[in-house]
Amino acid sequence: MMASKYFTTAEKASAYDAVAGVFAELFKELKELGRKPETTLSRAKVGVINRVLADIQACLDGEPEHKYLDMLDDDTLPQYGDAILILSQYEGAMTAFKSRHYGYQADHSMDWYIKGR
Repeated sequence: MMASKYFTTAEKASAYDAVAGVFAELFKELKELGRKPETTLSRAKVGVINRVLADIQACLDGEPEHKYLDMLDDDTLPQYGDAILILSQYEGAMTAFKSRHYGYQADHSMDWYIKGR
């Protein structure tokens, strides 16, 4: 059995599962569009990205990496290079969360470590 510090809630596990695929595709697309990193993102793109980032921040609330997660600034629109850097921090935080709270179970399946399960 894992130590209690590795358990998460069913709500956070579900939130992670819901946002992980969306984030992965968004980040992939942003990197493709960001071949010219000095180009500025549109306000609409920043809004879409920030909605996803807000969901990730809520999911990772209370995790050690949370303090490094910034939103994109929709007043001074960021360049693609800056946005990619910020999303890289989210990618690292999400990887750390999953490696900390997901793994082999007693029945040899892979699942989230949820207290009481």
